[in-house]
Amino acid sequence: MEGVKGMKPVVGTTPRVVRSEQEWRAQLNPEEYAVLRQAGTERPYTGEYTDEKTTGVYECRACGAELFRSDTKFESHCGWPSFYDPADSDAVLLREDRAMGMRRIEVLCSSCHSHLGHVFEGEGYATPTDQRYCINSISLKLVPETGD
Repeated sequence: MEGVKGMKPVVGTTPRVVRSEQEWRAQLNPEEYAVLRQAGTERPYTGEYTDEKTTGVYECRACGAELFRSDTKFESHCGWPSFYDPADSDAVLLREDRAMGMRRIEVLCSSCHSHLGHVFEGEGYATPTDQRYCINSISLKLVPETGD
């Protein structure tokens, strides 16, 4: 894991899912906790969903909220799963991240305020939004579409 640090609370909004740090530690394994609750980053090309092609919904691994759908996932070749749009405009929160000596936009689950990754714009990908939501696999849980 890279960049593990304590997360600052999100200003101006309250999570719908609230747990104590002790409860988060009991629910999540150490790697999940380091990324989701401490804003760490998994190593590139190591996540289970980087090259995933299954049709379905990507949920927050911490709280189960729907975040992204497979039809917005694209191959960015950056080492992490990439999406061009959240499943719902309110599914994620964005905030400025000045860690690591640069300005980036952090992506958080709006339901539990867990760290998901970062969003980048203007990189020239042929996507409808010109955005790349670069998300840690460990922050997600894929629920495959059923044939019902």
